[in-house]
Amino acid sequence: MTKKILLTLIIIIPIGLLAFINTGVEMPNDTEEAVTEVLSSELPKLVKGKTALAKSGDIEIWYETIEPKDNVSGTVLLVMGLASSAMLWTENFYKPFVDAGYRVIRYDNRDVGLSTWIKDYDSDNPYTLENMAQDGISVLDDAGVESAHIVGASMGGMIAQRMAISHSERVSSLTSIMSSGYMNDPDITPVSTHFGIGFAKLAARHLILGGEAHQLKFFLGTQNALKGNGPYELDSKKSAQLMLYEIRKRSGFNQSAMEQHGAAIESSGSRLGELENIKAPTLVIHGKSDPLVIFDHALKYAPLIPDAETLYIEGMGHDIPAIYIQQVQNGILDNIRKTIKASL
Repeated sequence: MTKKILLTLIIIIPIGLLAFINTGVEMPNDTEEAVTEVLSSELPKLVKGKTALAKSGDIEIWYETIEPKDNVSGTVLLVMGLASSAMLWTENFYKPFVDAGYRVIRYDNRDVGLSTWIKDYDSDNPYTLENMAQDGISVLDDAGVESAHIVGASMGGMIAQRMAISHSERVSSLTSIMSSGYMNDPDITPVSTHFGIGFAKLAARHLILGGEAHQLKFFLGTQNALKGNGPYELDSKKSAQLMLYEIRKRSGFNQSAMEQHGAAIESSGSRLGELENIKAPTLVIHGKSDPLVIFDHALKYAPLIPDAETLYIEGMGHDIPAIYIQQVQNGILDNIRKTIKASL
C-alpha cells in the first residue's frame, strides 16, 4: 500500500513542490539541531566484533560476532526487520547478553546493509520468509553454531518464527518482538490509511530530494512515527548517527528493500496454522501502542505457540526505547534460562 501511494505522489506532485509537503508525520522537536550536529561531528564506531560473510546460495550475508570475555554459555542470533540493517540492534540492547556470557551474532538481511542487494529481483517470483530464514541458518553454519537463541523484531520476528518451524533443531529458544503470525490477517484491523499516507509523504519529501540531511530526516521522522504513547522521546542524535553511519561507512539505505521485504511477507502468507509446531521455549513481546503491527496480532498468534510466555508493555510502540529496554532484556534472558533448566 505504501509503495503504491508513494508512486502516485511522485507522479502527481512536481519535484519543486516536494520541499513544501506537509508530511502528516510529526518530526522530533530537535530534528534540525540533531542533524546539524551529527553531520559536523565524528561518527562513533558501531561495529565492535568480528565480521564475516556467509553464503546462502548465491547471496552473501554480512554478520558480526561479539564474544563474551569468558566462557560462552550459548549464542544469541538477532534478526532485524523490514528494510533495516543489523545496526539497529544497538550496543545498549545486545551488551547485557554478552555480559551474561552469550555470544551475540547480528546480521544484515538480504537487500540491506553489507549483505547482497538483489539487482535482478523478479517481482513475479519474490523471495520468501523461508528464504530469509535460510539466510539466518547460513550465518549459524558459517559461524559454526549448532543452535542459537533466536531473537527477531518485526519482520525479523516472522523470520525467527519460520526458523523455529522449519529448522527446529537449530533454535534453542525463540523471542518474537512486535511481530505477527500473519501480517495480512483479514480479521485484524490493518494499519490506518492515514499512517500509510503520512509515511509516503515523508518519503516523497526527503528521499526524492536526496542528500545526507534529508536521509537523516526521513529516518528520524520514521522512527518518531513508530513511537508508542509512553513517557519517552526519540533519541534523535543517536538515531541520526546510526543512519549516517549506514550511509558513510556501509552501503546506505536501499529503498528497494521496502518493497522486496514487503513482498516476502505477503507471498509467505500465514504461519498461524504452523505455530503449534514450535518446540522451543518462546517469548512473545509486544508494545500495546504499536502503530504498525498492532497489538491484536500478538493477542492472536501468541496463544497458538505451545506454552509461550508473553510480555506486553504498556506505552511501547514499534520500537524498543531505553525506558523499556531492561524489561525486554530480562524477559529474553529468563526465556533463555528455560533451556538450561530443561537440560538439567
